Amino acid sequence: MTDIQELATTLDDAARRVRAIAPLTEAGPLDVADAYAVQRAVLARKAARGERLIGVKMGFTSRAKMVQMGVDDVIWGLLTDAMLVESTLDLSGLIQPRIEPEIAFLIGRRVHSAAEADAAVAGVAVGYEVLDSRYRDFAFTLPDVIADNASAAAFGLGPWHDPRDLGGIANIGLVMEIEGRLTQTGSSAAVLGDPMRSLRAAARLAEQAGMPLEPGWVVLAGAATAAVPLPRNAHVRISGAGLGSVAVTTA
Repeated sequence: MTDIQELATTLDDAARRVRAIAPLTEAGPLDVADAYAVQRAVLARKAARGERLIGVKMGFTSRAKMVQMGVDDVIWGLLTDAMLVESTLDLSGLIQPRIEPEIAFLIGRRVHSAAEADAAVAGVAVGYEVLDSRYRDFAFTLPDVIADNASAAAFGLGPWHDPRDLGGIANIGLVMEIEGRLTQTGSSAAVLGDPMRSLRAAARLAEQAGMPLEPGWVVLAGAATAAVPLPRNAHVRISGAGLGSVAVTTA
């Protein structure tokens, strides 16, 4: 029988001690349902320390990643207020950080199902996500990465835009620069062909989990490009056509 609390403690301690560990599945079997239970148990530990749930992030939103992991559906992780970066990110608390550009949604009203998702969007923004696997060498199975909160570590957001003013977000060009050098370019079309599909998938997973998307929450739709290593003492800017930009400085 899987000890959910023990596995949650193992992952939470790895993150707090900034030490990579072996995948949980090396020690014993772990299915997807139990992996999500571990994810929620880690969140409960964070909540006990004062962190507040403010959204979700989507993972495996590219067909290539699905094929690589041998899955046919997306996954999600949970975002807390402690993960939201204003302008500077201290990397000393992260093990092996990587960064990727994102399209972000602001939820304007409670969403119980995928059918309600589109109408609930109060804002769209360009953003970024910082990933940090707690497993050595970013190597894991599907249940491992789900338990590890889909490698979520930090995120930042540009200014919110009214979705009605954008004329659609299916093919927004995205650019990421590190220290002024072009690092990645991509399109929001890399996210399931249209980030709106990722939002609907988030609503579907929320319904299945009995945890509706709440007003004021953020949904990170998924990576528009490959994630790249995030160096110390660097300035990173992510721009989205028609969405402006967001920047972060690392220390």
